[in-house]
Order: sequence, then C-alpha cells, then structure tokens
Amino acid sequence: MPRSQRSPLLLAGLLAGMGVAHFAAPRPFDALIPRRLPGSPRAWTYGSGAVELALAAGIAAPRTRASAAKAAAAFFVGVFPANVQMAVDWRHRPAPLRTAALARLPLQVPLVLWANGVARNGKGRS
Repeated sequence: MPRSQRSPLLLAGLLAGMGVAHFAAPRPFDALIPRRLPGSPRAWTYGSGAVELALAAGIAAPRTRASAAKAAAAFFVGVFPANVQMAVDWRHRPAPLRTAALARLPLQVPLVLWANGVARNGKGRS
C-alpha cells in the first residue's frame, strides 16, 4: 500500500489507540484535565476517549474521511490546553519528565497538519 494511502489509516490508528488508552488507563489522562473545566476529570477523560474513537472510525471510512479529519484537526487544537496543563503541573518533576511534558506542546502542530492533509486529500488519498 503506498504511503499516501496508509496516512489516513495511520492517523486513524493513532486516534484509536489513544481512545482505547483513555478507557484502559484513565488516571494519567484525568491528571491532564484543566481544573477550570466543569465536572469531573474522569468524565472529560472518557468523553475525549470516545471522541478519539469516533474520529478514528470516521477517518478509517473513505466516505467520511475528509470531514472526520477536519474534526480531528480541530480536536487536536482543542486538547492543547491539556498539554499546557501537563507542562505546568510537571514543572517541578525530574528533568526527563519535565522535558517530556514540554516536548508535547509543539507536537500538536504536526498532528494538526497531518489531519488537515488527510482532510484535504479526501477519500482514499492522503
């Protein structure tokens, strides 16, 4: 399968894997939820996991790929505050953990660009 055809499936796989992780091991995700959000962190963890699974399914299906990929790009922007919260919360942790938390911040950019590329190339191509 050419790389251009694998790209949407890899993005769908990434989203599906993260979605499953939100349900299989929710505690680390709970800690990332900004405290200013209403409700329980666990509800936000499960909600975002469900959204990731839905986005993965939408991107995997050629018919809904473009719209789901646009939604995934928006989702990646929307969860950025959780990455900021993690960087703030981990500022006093050991250097490797602090570095990992800070490294997550710019990683949202390639995810948004990847999702936009999948959306732009639409059905079956990316």
